[in-house]
Amino acid sequence: MAEQQEQKKEARPPREGGRGAQGGPPREGGRGPGGPPRGDRAGERGGDRGGDRGGDRRGFDRGRPEGPPEIELEKLINDSLYLDNQAHAIVSRMRDMDSGTKSQLRRLYSSVRRAVRAPEGERQHEFVMLRARLAYTIARHGLRSLDQLEKLLLQVTRRNDIKGYERFKDLFEAIVAYNE
Repeated sequence: MAEQQEQKKEARPPREGGRGAQGGPPREGGRGPGGPPRGDRAGERGGDRGGDRGGDRRGFDRGRPEGPPEIELEKLINDSLYLDNQAHAIVSRMRDMDSGTKSQLRRLYSSVRRAVRAPEGERQHEFVMLRARLAYTIARHGLRSLDQLEKLLLQVTRRNDIKGYERFKDLFEAIVAYNE
């Protein structure tokens, strides 16, 4: 009986991960039975897994321009169709690049609405904090498609005009609506 178990163990192919036949630590100085030395495994997967590959680690910038042109605040304020087109463009980019963004978008939209309703003396501060929250959400959840909104929010905050704040809110509302 013990002989049959020994024969079965010998007939098994080597395990992945450089571990011994019993799942214990690696044998013979870091090698599993018949496996490559540890540290050599990246070569099996097509090269070095780390290091600088010249761009975003997800590879979105390969062969593509750096991104869409910035949203023009003056056009956004004066042209409703421009606002609608920009909302569609952002949602389209979100579908191509990001996933699971509906709840984050709704949370951010609530913050935008709160910031617009803030008293005039505190409104700019609320939008500065909103920009920080947006930057954090973009970085934390990998929502690179919202980079345009962060740049636009900076323009709106610097201008410090109620009309700009309202249009930013309208744009965000359209993005949330089209993303549903």
